[in-house]
Amino acid sequence: MISPASPNWIRPLGSTGLAVSAVCVGGAPLGSMPENFGHEVAYQDAVTLVRTILESPIRWIDTANGYSGGESERRIGDGIAAYGGLPADFLIATKVDAKGKDYSGDRVRASVHESKERLRLPHLPLVYLHDPEYHNFDELSRAGGAIEALQALKSAGEIGHIGLAGGNVHEMSRYLALGVFEVILIHNRWTLVDRSAGLLIQQARQHGVAVVNAAIYGGGILAQPRDQTTYGYQPATQETLNAVGAMDEVCQRAGTSLAAAALQASVSDPSGDATIVGISKPTRLQQLHAGLSQELPAELFARLEELVPAKTNWLDYQQQN
Repeated sequence: MISPASPNWIRPLGSTGLAVSAVCVGGAPLGSMPENFGHEVAYQDAVTLVRTILESPIRWIDTANGYSGGESERRIGDGIAAYGGLPADFLIATKVDAKGKDYSGDRVRASVHESKERLRLPHLPLVYLHDPEYHNFDELSRAGGAIEALQALKSAGEIGHIGLAGGNVHEMSRYLALGVFEVILIHNRWTLVDRSAGLLIQQARQHGVAVVNAAIYGGGILAQPRDQTTYGYQPATQETLNAVGAMDEVCQRAGTSLAAAALQASVSDPSGDATIVGISKPTRLQQLHAGLSQELPAELFARLEELVPAKTNWLDYQQQN
């Protein structure tokens, strides 16, 4: 079990030289995305929550230029200002936004500039290339393209480290092989019911690249198993639904929740460096702490492992076939 009281709660983020907490707050809900999260988040509530996070054991927030048209970054920046500035041990990570189909070097530079203005930070310690699988690999990796622009920004001291954040692991693997990225962020593909990212994580480890695991609840189904029928923002297969139901029963019999098990499975996994959890309310911080602090037996996770659905149900198997 890893909790804020654990000696390894703060750990190095791969070889970047950055120190982070085992859990990172996902900032997408802070910008208010009711179409994704089912509820609105008022501006002042988000700013207040940022201040609460800055006072918590969690020492970083992950956001993106494109979340709610920049509103996530703007609210985080306002929360930092209301707090009196960013604590020296706190990290803000963000992602560049292509703004539609424009993933040119110029757009990357503009995106970084926009993020700095909204976050009110003169330097961005970690910036990800965001969702590259939706764009042309040759265009992004060409001379003068998006990736070269990020490298130039790093060389100029405008940003600290370069990350890669996306979904489809087959496309992500192509980018990782370029040897440019220091951190990889995966989502929905390393959870209790989907192991699509297994080989990608191995690839990252072989190259000394840090691994950050996001969307550990698969879009909500592993947090609210009785209310959801989608996984990874698409209809879940019947085998996945059956597995989630069986896992939920196992957790209830063990006196815990499936959400707590999903959280601890990710946070305690030695193949990852950190876990991102989206938070939009102060009560979620309390629930997060409670989920981390529960003593869950190894036998529970062994049983959950037996219930993992076949790979034909995993996101990137379905997308590839």
